[in-house]
Amino acid sequence: MKTIRVVAAVICDSIVEKNKIFATARGYGEFKGGWEFPGGKIEDGETPQQALKREIREELDTEISVGELIDTIEYDYPTFHLSMDCFWCQVVSGELVLKEHEAAKWLTKDKLDSVDWLPADITLIAKIKEEM
Repeated sequence: MKTIRVVAAVICDSIVEKNKIFATARGYGEFKGGWEFPGGKIEDGETPQQALKREIREELDTEISVGELIDTIEYDYPTFHLSMDCFWCQVVSGELVLKEHEAAKWLTKDKLDSVDWLPADITLIAKIKEEM
């Protein structure tokens, strides 16, 4: 089975306080409408952190700082294996403009279960709740 390596940004209002988390709904493809943490594929020669900064700049027109690794999610979808490095992030500059997503919202700890997360992303929710 093919493995796809990606990175995901768990963007919070404050990397120290972590009161709210930014979630996005996919705007295209097989999982359109499913909620996820924004990010994307790691290109050759990039570190996961570099890939994450580039992806967020491309998808959300925003500069972020990348903090600690929360976890690496390993998840088997029907047609591929996903390996997703998930990092705490914070906005440095920009307005989080949706270029590829159909919706987005800031979620507090008690609202994290209010959206329909994609299967790989939902496996991260318990760990995020522990740190909020």
